Amino acid sequence: MTLREVQAKAGYLVIGLCIYLTGCVSSKELALYQADSPGKDSMSLAPRFIPTIKVGDVLSVQVSSLSPEATTFFNPYALMTATSGTTAMQNSPTTPMPYTPGYMVSEEGQIELPLIGAQAVQGLTNTQAAALIRTKLLDFLKEPTVNVRNLNFQISVSGEVARPSLFSIPNGQISLPAALGLAGDLTIYGRRTNVLVIREENGQRTFNRIDLTKRDVFNSPYYYLHPNDVVYVEPGNARVASADRTYQILPIIISALSFVAIIVSRF
Repeated sequence: MTLREVQAKAGYLVIGLCIYLTGCVSSKELALYQADSPGKDSMSLAPRFIPTIKVGDVLSVQVSSLSPEATTFFNPYALMTATSGTTAMQNSPTTPMPYTPGYMVSEEGQIELPLIGAQAVQGLTNTQAAALIRTKLLDFLKEPTVNVRNLNFQISVSGEVARPSLFSIPNGQISLPAALGLAGDLTIYGRRTNVLVIREENGQRTFNRIDLTKRDVFNSPYYYLHPNDVVYVEPGNARVASADRTYQILPIIISALSFVAIIVSRF
């Protein structure tokens, strides 16, 4: 047997093993949002999720008005953030701040603001809370405007995705496809027909299965994610089979490669 023949057989062996390990996955299993029938179609939009303020939320309250000097009195955390940010940049330009300061909603559902005191915000939307605070500021500021954001709106995406991580959502709204996009999309091994969304609501933790291959995901109550939702993409059969095959055939691969190396060394 010549060296070229040995190299060719070794190449065929490696290719065959790769095909065996990866298995076959059809495009039908990977395609998302499939229609029941071909052609153009449409569907109604799912109602948008508007979060309300809960106990334990950390709120950013930014105030502006026609009186800049007086306005700074109502933005103590903005000044702290700017000062801390400058210090952090001086110490380490790449080190992020560990947290963003804000007003934590107390057990009584209130936040304590400078001069105007405690304000009941539990159960309100950010827009409603901003309107409430603005009315209280009219006695102190000229033409005040108020912006309220939830600083601890976070979701977690894990499992068979490219970049599993915990994500902060600054605008307070995100859909399931957008969250998966932040995580780099599902891997080829992700089980698209059974994506798990774990949610805490009404004192319970619910476990909900979503089929991303169907278009009715757009009408699902889990299309828009809520704060602290956990999205988990299960591994599909191809991943499990690949792992099993790897453990089964790894000794054979090592032996085959060792054999090829010995043959080649004799030429």
